[in-house]
Amino acid sequence: MLRHFAATGDGLPPDGAVEVDAPDAGLRAALSAARSGAWEPASELLARTRVDRDWGRRGKYSAGLAELALHHTGWFDEWRRARPGDPDVALVAAELEIDRAWEIRTAARARYVSREQFQAFRTVLGDAIPVLRTAADLNPEDPVPWRVFIAHAMGLGAPREVFDEYLAQGRAADPHHLGLHARAVQYLAQKWYGSHEEMFAFAESAAAAAPEESPLRGLPLHAVTEYALEHEAGIEKGPVAWSRIEGLVEVGLELSASFEPGDRRAADFRNHLALALIRSDREAEALEVFRLIGTDARTFPWAYMGDPRETFLLMRQGVRAHVARRTPYFGGAVPAPATDGPPGPTDTSTATTLPTAAPTAAPAVAHAGAPLGEVREAVLITGTTMRLAPAPGGGTFVEAAPSADPPGRRKGMRTTLLGEGGLPRLAATFSRGEKWPVLVAAKEGADYTLQLYRDGRLLAAHVWWEDPAEMPTQQEAAERATALSAAYGKTDHRPLAAALRGTGDPRHHLDEAFAALGLPTLPAGFGHRPEPLAEARGAQLVERRSFLRAIKETLSSGSDGTSGGELPPLS
Repeated sequence: MLRHFAATGDGLPPDGAVEVDAPDAGLRAALSAARSGAWEPASELLARTRVDRDWGRRGKYSAGLAELALHHTGWFDEWRRARPGDPDVALVAAELEIDRAWEIRTAARARYVSREQFQAFRTVLGDAIPVLRTAADLNPEDPVPWRVFIAHAMGLGAPREVFDEYLAQGRAADPHHLGLHARAVQYLAQKWYGSHEEMFAFAESAAAAAPEESPLRGLPLHAVTEYALEHEAGIEKGPVAWSRIEGLVEVGLELSASFEPGDRRAADFRNHLALALIRSDREAEALEVFRLIGTDARTFPWAYMGDPRETFLLMRQGVRAHVARRTPYFGGAVPAPATDGPPGPTDTSTATTLPTAAPTAAPAVAHAGAPLGEVREAVLITGTTMRLAPAPGGGTFVEAAPSADPPGRRKGMRTTLLGEGGLPRLAATFSRGEKWPVLVAAKEGADYTLQLYRDGRLLAAHVWWEDPAEMPTQQEAAERATALSAAYGKTDHRPLAAALRGTGDPRHHLDEAFAALGLPTLPAGFGHRPEPLAEARGAQLVERRSFLRAIKETLSSGSDGTSGGELPPLS
């Protein structure tokens, strides 16, 4: 997998360039001015959308300005005083009331919200009705206030006829407004106030009626996301026919192909499409969609599983790992981008010129420089059954444990995104975002390999070959030893460099390397039998999960169960 992983980054911007719901140049300038206390640029920006009847931008701008006003109030208070009766300030005020209510309630599941929070939440929503009504009355041709009204109805659990009225009013203003319809899909989801069938029928009908190049044609992908949160993929896995889901994904791919790479209008449905493809085990196609998305991650669908940016990046990395793993080691090539892709530098942060291991799963054990409990939370993201055991000195030994999967799951089941075994690629995943190093020792035939990961990056790798002719040069050994020693706070790399140049028994030199780094001896049986941690004292299993479930559990760890639960109906 390591041989091809860097190539999967072709056409992808680096992690640091990815931004969730990134404002365009106009909104960015207005937000910057507002932070400095000037409301005029925001007023001019929203007035222009109203005159131009650009409801798509208007909805995004009003939501972005309200989000800023939630915690930076001075500029907005000045705007309201200076422009009473202004339909633009009234719209931001309506958005702000919803944001204030959800800040009180929080995004936690209902069981984690106190009675006092619920009471305050409903009080704020009740007081917001005149504000919302003013926004709608001041500009009857604007569909955006009705999108806010539906969010209000969701929060209060208003009767169905209220939702129907709000939707009808919004569609009368603009029958193809994406924000309005996306909010309606959320309302019609079974977890809120509708059903799967009603939700899909609504989304498909709205998409069919939309103009040929309208982003609204991707609305069924929003419904696929809502459905995926409750049901696993596959035939007979849920109440909606899997063929229907597959058909909607195919239509989504065709729609995506009609937009240019990086087109912001397509970003909403492309983010949902990427998740749908991952869920359908179509990772190569998902990788291409991530290339088309570029830097333009969106809150949904990723916020359903935790922090949206972190989840987007984890999903993208997992797709890259899967595609690289499926590419033949020799003679294979990672599928090239179908287009030039959106602008932005290629992410080659994991590229290395060091020797790499073969892609097949080899007997391997890793030492993670953290206590078992902390490592246990980290490995959830792999979606793979793993075994952990406390190591002397406070670290943790880790191994993949496919033998511990239930018999019915070892054959014929859907492969998890990151796959079974292949501890080096799993270490690259579960080390991401962590401060501690992970050192992976693996046996490749008669040879032994050593690979060091930190924060998802391969920092150093070494192979003890059975053939003495493959011994590294003194300079190569020194460079690798320096990188390895630095990770473990060792100032003198020379003992490790000598072990790396050893030409005797590879296993003996591997043990020397661990000792030089101050690490405990590898578990008994490593290199001679599979899963040597099975007999280790204090060993624990982390059971295999679907990738989506693993993402949810990883991002919710340590948050009192509040992450990935019910969310405010954001724009």
